[in-house]
Amino acid sequence: MDRSKILIVEDDFDTLTFLKLFLGKKFDIEACRSDEEFYEIIGKCCYNLIIMDIAIKGRKDGLQITRELKSAGQYKNIPVLCLSAHVLEKDKENALKAGVDKFLPKPVSNQLLMETINSLISVDQLS
Repeated sequence: MDRSKILIVEDDFDTLTFLKLFLGKKFDIEACRSDEEFYEIIGKCCYNLIIMDIAIKGRKDGLQITRELKSAGQYKNIPVLCLSAHVLEKDKENALKAGVDKFLPKPVSNQLLMETINSLISVDQLS
């Protein structure tokens, strides 16, 4: 069976390095650090999940990109997991309004991260 493909949109080098190592054992991982890189990559592959940070390099933040994804026909069904250091309740509300499927504040336990990813991907596989 093919491994699920995850796109990580994260501009913090340490977080990105950790996610690639941790998740790369189970999933095929691609990563980008800016809105510009995101737009170059998104059309090249079918992703099972996008892990999106709110604050990324470029003119658009993760929530603006998520809103665009969720309004675009071909991408609207890709689950988006928002993983962010923006941890206020308002940040979570804004993320959910933008269309993210789940919101996890950083730091997050490895177990909760993996459980959340697995639940989002299994839902994606069924639809």
